[in-house]
Amino acid sequence: MAAKSAWAAFPHDAKGYAYAGDALKKAWPKLHAGDTEPYPDAKRAAALIAAAGKAAPKGLDADALATALQDAWRAFHRGDFKAAFDAGQALGPVGASVAVKALGIHATYLVDDDEEKLKRYEQAAKLAEAAVKALPEDVNSHYRHAFALGRYSQGLSIAKALKAGIAGKVRAALDAALELSPKHAEAHTAMALYHAEIIGKVGSMIGGLTYGAKAAEAEKHIKTALKLTPDSPIAHIEQGNVLMLLHGDKQEDAAAAAYEKAAKLKPADAMEALDAAYAREQLE
Repeated sequence: MAAKSAWAAFPHDAKGYAYAGDALKKAWPKLHAGDTEPYPDAKRAAALIAAAGKAAPKGLDADALATALQDAWRAFHRGDFKAAFDAGQALGPVGASVAVKALGIHATYLVDDDEEKLKRYEQAAKLAEAAVKALPEDVNSHYRHAFALGRYSQGLSIAKALKAGIAGKVRAALDAALELSPKHAEAHTAMALYHAEIIGKVGSMIGGLTYGAKAAEAEKHIKTALKLTPDSPIAHIEQGNVLMLLHGDKQEDAAAAAYEKAAKLKPADAMEALDAAYAREQLE
């Protein structure tokens, strides 16, 4: 990992995103509407320990693991991404969901250097890959793997990413996630982008024949994501991106309207605050 300075601080007021004590459990359904992450109580922690077997963190019982995971997620939601990442990474595959999300969101919005971004996404993909091996029945093992690989491939040239076979890996991970959790809004959003980005880069004929990418699928998945999480800024941002990738300038107004919607939504946590701020910047 790069020096400490590489963890730029969350640039907005985080007061509203503290979720101390029972507030976390109460807000959890709203905070995790997009990724269907189960609330990490002792019962969930015990199930994770049992499922992970040898890959489970040593010396922690279910109560201790539940506390550690809750604290890691609290750090994530209030924008202390480094603390969330460190805590999640220390728990191995069982903490990969929060570690990968923290690393990925921080890299997306708070790391300027492109090479550093790529390094982080690569690191995130490795953590998620270990989670897929240890916890294959856990939806976010697969979804975080798709997310990290997808962000990594966006940082490469599309030709490089396709040549490296990343598209196929992203697709397989998203298929696995949606099979385990058909209401995973973020996986629907990512699947919409998968189809739209390939068509946007190689055209609908080659995209369809080679990668099974279809405009109708992109539109269907983004519609599902918006239905599942109408208050999520990222769903509206990606709706705008899908429209531009598929239709270009013809849908510029509709894409701008989607960004405007994202910019006006009230964020539930630090990640959504960064999403909404990004939407506002794009509109300026």
